[in-house]
Amino acid sequence: MSVSNKNTTFASMNKNQFRGHTAIILANTIFGLGVPVTKFLLEDWVTPMTYMASRCIGATLIFWVISMFLPKEKVEKRDLLVIMAGGLLGFVISQTLTAWSLKFTTPVYFSLISTLTPIATMLMAAMFLGERITREKSLGVNLAIIGAALMVFVGWQAGAGSNDLLGIFLAILSVLTWVVYLLITRKVSQKYTAVTQMKWIFLVSTIAVLPFSWHEFPQTALYGGQFGWDGAAAMLFIVIFATVLGYFLIPYAMQYLKATTVSIYTNIQPVVASLVAIAIGQDVFTWDKPVAAVLVLLGAWLVTRKE
Repeated sequence: MSVSNKNTTFASMNKNQFRGHTAIILANTIFGLGVPVTKFLLEDWVTPMTYMASRCIGATLIFWVISMFLPKEKVEKRDLLVIMAGGLLGFVISQTLTAWSLKFTTPVYFSLISTLTPIATMLMAAMFLGERITREKSLGVNLAIIGAALMVFVGWQAGAGSNDLLGIFLAILSVLTWVVYLLITRKVSQKYTAVTQMKWIFLVSTIAVLPFSWHEFPQTALYGGQFGWDGAAAMLFIVIFATVLGYFLIPYAMQYLKATTVSIYTNIQPVVASLVAIAIGQDVFTWDKPVAAVLVLLGAWLVTRKE
């Protein structure tokens, strides 16, 4: 290969990686904003299950309409099963756990737990893919665990949520299911466009969620006769930005980046979510939050430093 060809390939790789990094940064900024917005909706307007159903139905309609104007893409049956399984794990289960977690704990605690994503990714990659854990990574895992344990202890003693201990536990489960989603959909994310993947993910998610939520719609303030523009605007933000745009950007970024690299950017979420939540009075600043944040973020940095 000539020098000019090598330079062209390198420039193309840098351009694609830049697109991937930009997409995942934007996605996690949106997700960070979505945490306090979700808390607001759950407190005043919807139940966790009607919240999930609204996201599923809205995203399904939008992605299928968009797909009608794009070239048709045939998906192999085996890959379709992986995409659907990923949707059930990465959206239905993970995001339902997120909604219930925010019902019980504060946006700051939830967001800090979400920074454990790269650590969980590393541990699962070691367990199932045989990746080696170095001393440095082991230290990072231990620091992150100490930070998470501090949040659990303080939340149990005097948390600001209605049941911080339960909320933190559900947040951890949400992180674990999200990591499994990243790992199992890594290959199919490189084969198909984001719209193709998302239209099937949200279709199967709608089918899974509706039987558990349809009867709750009349009981909610947003859908049961107490309509308000602030609630409607918040739900539109969740559907259009935190669901459609955010979940479009993730498989797009994974075409160019590793799953571990994608997981690193989860650390943007607690910064955005915490600042907004404290600013609007959803949470209060206490000593354990910055200490836990330093421990967890330092642990995540040690685990993914080479990335």
